[in-house]
Amino acid sequence: MSDKVRHSGLWTVFFTIVSLIWVFPIVLVVINSFKQKAYISRNAFSIPRGTEFVGLENYRRGVEQTDLFASFWWTVVVTVGSVLLILVCTSMCAWWIVRVNNWAAKTLYALFLFNMIVPFQMVMFTLSKLADMLGLNTPWGLWVIYLGFGAGLAVFMFTGVVKGIPQELEESAMIDGASVPGIFFRIVVPIMRPSIISVAILEAMWIWNDFLLPYLTLDMRKYKTMSIAIQYLKGGYGSVDMGAMMGCLVLAIIPIIIFYLFCQKYIIKGVMAGAVKG
Repeated sequence: MSDKVRHSGLWTVFFTIVSLIWVFPIVLVVINSFKQKAYISRNAFSIPRGTEFVGLENYRRGVEQTDLFASFWWTVVVTVGSVLLILVCTSMCAWWIVRVNNWAAKTLYALFLFNMIVPFQMVMFTLSKLADMLGLNTPWGLWVIYLGFGAGLAVFMFTGVVKGIPQELEESAMIDGASVPGIFFRIVVPIMRPSIISVAILEAMWIWNDFLLPYLTLDMRKYKTMSIAIQYLKGGYGSVDMGAMMGCLVLAIIPIIIFYLFCQKYIIKGVMAGAVKG
């Protein structure tokens, strides 16, 4: 019993140290967001005091230079729309794959698994050209593109969950007169809820922080997400305003951290439900 306690304590210390190392860069960004930009490169690790401390000046200047509220809105539109589209389409598709289980369903499932291993860099140039040709260079056009890239992981997790749902439940509901959409939304979706929340968190964190895909596809004259708008502080105004950039980075990560804190308890439960039978 005592050996188990010592073993657990060592792992606790180890992972505490690892966690602090991971959190340290974020703490450094927060500290430097309150510091005069001239001191950020000179004393990056110091606590801002006296003349170094500028309060919220970096935040105000960053919001003004990047039009951050507009880019925040477009980031919300892209993230919320893409995640909802991924959840609806892939949950239905996973249910169909498991219940039909013919050669077409198995082939489609294999294609989704293949989708998970294709590096984005292999298709990014042809994708940006195709997005321009099809008029997908808008925030709602990005919904379709993110659906293509995010479907692999979502279908993989959802099929594992559906395999664990007793088919007798659905057959009983069908005997009672329930329609196919009714069976899906009233029986299957409530059972899949932990995995749906897990996929929503993972996809939202990816899409919210993504820079490369919006940068390659969006029409920059009309739409900028937050990651793109912040990048414009670097070189877009003749020099790098590190203070404003630090302030904007803090503002950009706050919404997704709040979202994660509210939903994080579902991640492990949902991932395990999808992975065990997947």
